[in-house]
Amino acid sequence: MSMPTDFGPDSGGRVKGLVIIKPIVYGNIARYFGKKREEDGHTHQWTVYLKPYANEDMSVYIKKVHFKLHESYANPNRIVTKPPYELMETGWGEFEIVIKIYFHDPNERPVTLYHILKLFQSPVSDGAPPTVGRALVSESYEEIVFQEPTQLMQHLLNSIKPITNGAWNHDTNFEEKKEKTLEKIIAAQMKVKTEISELKEKLSLAKETIAKFKEEIAKIQNNPGNSLVAGV
Repeated sequence: MSMPTDFGPDSGGRVKGLVIIKPIVYGNIARYFGKKREEDGHTHQWTVYLKPYANEDMSVYIKKVHFKLHESYANPNRIVTKPPYELMETGWGEFEIVIKIYFHDPNERPVTLYHILKLFQSPVSDGAPPTVGRALVSESYEEIVFQEPTQLMQHLLNSIKPITNGAWNHDTNFEEKKEKTLEKIIAAQMKVKTEISELKEKLSLAKETIAKFKEEIAKIQNNPGNSLVAGV
Protein backbone atom coordinates (compact mmCIF):
# COMPACT_ATOMS: atom_id res chain seq x y z
CA MET A 1 0.00 0.00 0.00
CA SER A 2 1.17 3.57 -0.59
CA MET A 3 2.21 5.38 2.57
CA PRO A 4 1.93 9.12 3.31
CA THR A 5 5.37 10.73 3.28
CA ASP A 6 4.68 14.15 4.81
CA PHE A 7 4.69 13.15 8.49
CA GLY A 8 8.47 13.27 9.04
CA PRO A 9 10.82 10.76 10.69
CA ASP A 10 8.86 10.87 13.97
CA SER A 11 5.60 10.13 12.10
CA GLY A 12 4.37 13.62 12.88
CA GLY A 13 4.69 13.28 16.65
CA ARG A 14 2.22 11.95 19.19
CA VAL A 15 -1.36 13.21 19.32
CA LYS A 16 -1.79 14.13 22.99
CA GLY A 17 -4.94 12.93 24.72
CA LEU A 18 -6.12 10.81 21.79
CA VAL A 19 -7.08 7.15 22.28
CA ILE A 20 -8.14 4.92 19.37
CA ILE A 21 -9.35 1.36 20.01
CA LYS A 22 -9.44 -1.38 17.40
CA PRO A 23 -11.26 -4.59 18.41
CA ILE A 24 -9.86 -7.83 16.99
CA VAL A 25 -10.54 -11.57 17.12
CA TYR A 26 -7.85 -14.25 17.18
CA GLY A 27 -7.88 -18.01 17.60
CA ASN A 28 -8.04 -21.25 15.65
CA ILE A 29 -10.37 -23.64 13.90
CA ALA A 30 -9.58 -27.38 13.80
CA ARG A 31 -11.01 -30.47 12.08
CA TYR A 32 -10.42 -34.10 13.03
CA PHE A 33 -9.21 -36.47 10.30
CA GLY A 34 -10.96 -39.47 11.83
CA LYS A 35 -7.72 -41.33 12.53
CA LYS A 36 -3.98 -40.80 12.74
CA ARG A 37 -2.15 -40.29 9.49
CA GLU A 38 0.32 -43.09 8.95
CA GLU A 39 3.12 -40.88 7.62
CA ASP A 40 3.34 -38.50 10.62
CA GLY A 41 0.73 -39.43 13.23
CA HIS A 42 -1.16 -36.17 12.74
CA THR A 43 -4.85 -36.22 13.69
CA HIS A 44 -6.12 -32.72 12.82
CA GLN A 45 -5.96 -29.96 10.26
CA TRP A 46 -6.03 -26.53 11.88
CA THR A 47 -5.91 -22.85 10.98
CA VAL A 48 -4.72 -20.09 13.32
CA TYR A 49 -5.87 -16.56 12.50
CA LEU A 50 -6.16 -12.89 13.34
CA LYS A 51 -9.34 -11.12 12.19
CA PRO A 52 -10.97 -7.73 12.62
CA TYR A 53 -13.96 -7.70 14.97
CA ALA A 54 -15.74 -5.18 12.76
CA ASN A 55 -15.93 -5.11 8.98
CA GLU A 56 -12.55 -3.38 8.54
CA ASP A 57 -9.52 -3.84 6.30
CA MET A 58 -6.74 -4.17 8.89
CA SER A 59 -4.02 -4.07 6.22
CA VAL A 60 -4.40 -0.28 6.25
CA TYR A 61 -2.53 -0.14 9.56
CA ILE A 62 -1.03 -3.65 9.97
CA LYS A 63 2.24 -4.30 8.14
CA LYS A 64 2.64 -8.00 8.98
CA VAL A 65 1.66 -10.68 11.48
CA HIS A 66 4.23 -13.09 12.91
CA PHE A 67 2.95 -16.52 14.02
CA LYS A 68 5.42 -18.49 16.17
CA LEU A 69 4.60 -22.21 16.20
CA HIS A 70 5.99 -25.10 18.22
CA GLU A 71 9.67 -25.82 17.56
CA SER A 72 8.76 -29.26 16.19
CA TYR A 73 7.42 -27.61 13.01
CA ALA A 74 9.70 -26.88 10.10
CA ASN A 75 10.19 -23.12 10.01
CA PRO A 76 8.17 -22.38 13.17
CA ASN A 77 8.34 -18.62 12.51
CA ARG A 78 5.76 -17.75 9.88
CA ILE A 79 5.17 -14.23 8.53
CA VAL A 80 1.91 -13.17 6.85
CA THR A 81 2.00 -9.78 5.13
CA LYS A 82 -1.54 -9.43 3.81
CA PRO A 83 -5.09 -10.54 4.70
CA PRO A 84 -6.31 -13.01 5.55
CA TYR A 85 -3.86 -13.11 8.46
CA GLU A 86 -3.89 -16.86 8.96
CA LEU A 87 -1.93 -20.03 8.35
CA MET A 88 -2.98 -23.64 7.96
CA GLU A 89 -1.14 -26.67 9.33
CA THR A 90 -1.72 -30.21 10.56
CA GLY A 91 -0.76 -31.76 13.88
CA TRP A 92 -1.66 -34.00 16.78
CA GLY A 93 -1.03 -31.88 19.88
CA GLU A 94 -2.02 -28.60 21.46
CA PHE A 95 0.54 -25.86 22.20
CA GLU A 96 0.88 -22.10 22.63
CA ILE A 97 1.09 -19.95 19.52
CA VAL A 98 2.58 -16.47 19.81
CA ILE A 99 0.95 -13.90 17.51
CA LYS A 100 2.89 -10.66 17.04
CA ILE A 101 1.33 -7.75 15.16
CA TYR A 102 3.56 -5.18 13.43
CA PHE A 103 2.26 -1.82 12.22
CA HIS A 104 3.09 0.28 9.16
CA ASP A 105 4.29 3.03 11.47
CA PRO A 106 7.63 1.80 12.93
CA ASN A 107 7.18 4.23 15.84
CA GLU A 108 4.26 2.12 17.10
CA ARG A 109 5.40 -0.85 19.17
CA PRO A 110 4.26 -4.33 18.03
CA VAL A 111 1.44 -6.03 19.94
CA THR A 112 1.90 -9.62 21.15
CA LEU A 113 -0.95 -12.09 21.71
CA TYR A 114 -0.83 -15.63 23.10
CA HIS A 115 -3.20 -18.38 21.96
CA ILE A 116 -3.37 -22.01 23.05
CA LEU A 117 -4.07 -24.06 19.94
CA LYS A 118 -7.17 -26.14 20.66
CA LEU A 119 -7.81 -29.41 18.83
CA PHE A 120 -9.92 -31.42 21.27
CA GLN A 121 -13.27 -30.86 22.97
CA SER A 122 -13.15 -30.22 26.70
CA PRO A 123 -13.84 -33.27 28.91
CA VAL A 124 -17.04 -31.61 30.15
CA SER A 125 -18.57 -31.81 26.68
CA ASP A 126 -20.12 -35.23 27.47
CA GLY A 127 -16.87 -37.10 26.83
CA ALA A 128 -17.85 -37.87 23.25
CA PRO A 129 -15.07 -38.75 20.78
CA PRO A 130 -14.04 -36.19 18.13
CA THR A 131 -16.47 -35.84 15.23
CA VAL A 132 -14.98 -36.34 11.79
CA GLY A 133 -15.19 -33.19 9.66
CA ARG A 134 -16.84 -31.15 12.40
CA ALA A 135 -15.08 -27.86 13.10
CA LEU A 136 -13.91 -26.97 16.58
CA VAL A 137 -13.51 -23.19 17.07
CA SER A 138 -11.51 -21.54 19.84
CA GLU A 139 -11.28 -17.78 19.53
CA SER A 140 -10.95 -14.71 21.73
CA TYR A 141 -11.92 -11.06 21.59
CA GLU A 142 -9.26 -8.42 22.28
CA GLU A 143 -8.78 -4.69 21.80
CA ILE A 144 -5.67 -2.95 20.51
CA VAL A 145 -5.48 0.37 22.34
CA PHE A 146 -3.51 3.10 20.60
CA GLN A 147 -2.72 5.52 23.41
CA GLU A 148 -1.64 8.88 21.96
CA PRO A 149 -0.77 7.43 18.52
CA THR A 150 1.46 9.27 16.07
CA GLN A 151 -0.15 11.52 13.48
CA LEU A 152 0.68 8.94 10.81
CA MET A 153 -0.99 6.17 12.83
CA GLN A 154 -4.01 8.38 13.45
CA HIS A 155 -4.27 8.96 9.70
CA LEU A 156 -4.06 5.23 8.95
CA LEU A 157 -6.57 4.23 11.64
CA ASN A 158 -9.04 6.80 10.37
CA SER A 159 -8.61 5.67 6.74
CA ILE A 160 -9.89 2.12 7.18
CA LYS A 161 -12.44 0.85 4.67
CA PRO A 162 -14.84 -2.11 4.98
CA ILE A 163 -13.72 -5.50 3.67
CA THR A 164 -17.07 -6.54 2.24
CA ASN A 165 -20.44 -5.02 1.50
CA GLY A 166 -22.27 -7.76 3.39
CA ALA A 167 -22.60 -8.72 7.03
CA TRP A 168 -19.43 -9.50 9.00
CA ASN A 169 -19.94 -12.50 11.26
CA HIS A 170 -17.85 -14.58 13.66
CA ASP A 171 -18.10 -18.21 14.75
CA THR A 172 -18.44 -16.98 18.33
CA ASN A 173 -21.32 -14.72 19.35
CA PHE A 174 -19.22 -12.30 21.40
CA GLU A 175 -22.18 -10.05 22.25
CA GLU A 176 -24.02 -13.00 23.79
CA LYS A 177 -20.81 -14.10 25.49
CA LYS A 178 -20.36 -10.58 26.90
CA GLU A 179 -23.92 -10.55 28.26
CA LYS A 180 -23.51 -13.96 29.91
CA THR A 181 -20.16 -12.92 31.39
CA LEU A 182 -21.73 -9.73 32.73
CA GLU A 183 -24.57 -11.77 34.27
CA LYS A 184 -22.02 -14.03 35.96
CA ILE A 185 -20.09 -11.02 37.28
CA ILE A 186 -23.28 -9.44 38.68
CA ALA A 187 -24.31 -12.77 40.28
CA ALA A 188 -20.84 -13.14 41.79
CA GLN A 189 -20.97 -9.57 43.12
CA MET A 190 -24.36 -10.24 44.73
CA LYS A 191 -23.05 -13.44 46.28
CA VAL A 192 -19.99 -11.67 47.68
CA LYS A 193 -22.17 -8.80 48.97
CA THR A 194 -24.47 -11.30 50.74
CA GLU A 195 -21.51 -13.16 52.25
CA ILE A 196 -19.99 -9.87 53.44
CA SER A 197 -23.32 -8.91 55.03
CA GLU A 198 -23.54 -12.29 56.80
CA LEU A 199 -19.95 -12.00 58.01
CA LYS A 200 -20.63 -8.49 59.33
CA GLU A 201 -23.62 -9.83 61.30
CA LYS A 202 -21.48 -12.63 62.73
CA LEU A 203 -18.73 -10.15 63.59
CA SER A 204 -21.23 -7.84 65.25
CA LEU A 205 -22.65 -10.76 67.29
CA ALA A 206 -19.14 -11.87 68.24
CA LYS A 207 -18.30 -8.33 69.40
CA GLU A 208 -21.49 -8.21 71.51
CA THR A 209 -20.66 -11.59 73.05
CA ILE A 210 -17.09 -10.49 73.83
CA ALA A 211 -18.40 -7.25 75.35
CA LYS A 212 -20.76 -9.23 77.62
CA PHE A 213 -17.95 -11.54 78.72
CA LYS A 214 -15.74 -8.55 79.47
CA GLU A 215 -18.58 -7.00 81.49
CA GLU A 216 -19.05 -10.16 83.50
CA ILE A 217 -15.31 -10.49 84.11
CA ALA A 218 -15.16 -6.85 85.25
CA LYS A 219 -18.03 -7.44 87.71
CA ILE A 220 -16.24 -10.46 89.15
CA GLN A 221 -12.94 -8.57 89.42
CA ASN A 222 -14.66 -5.60 91.13
CA ASN A 223 -16.58 -7.83 93.53
CA PRO A 224 -14.30 -10.73 94.47
CA GLY A 225 -16.52 -11.57 97.45
CA ASN A 226 -19.37 -12.48 95.16
CA SER A 227 -17.27 -15.13 93.47
CA LEU A 228 -16.36 -16.64 96.85
CA VAL A 229 -19.97 -16.70 98.00
CA ALA A 230 -21.00 -18.19 94.70
CA GLY A 231 -18.47 -20.93 95.23
CA VAL A 232 -19.81 -21.91 98.69
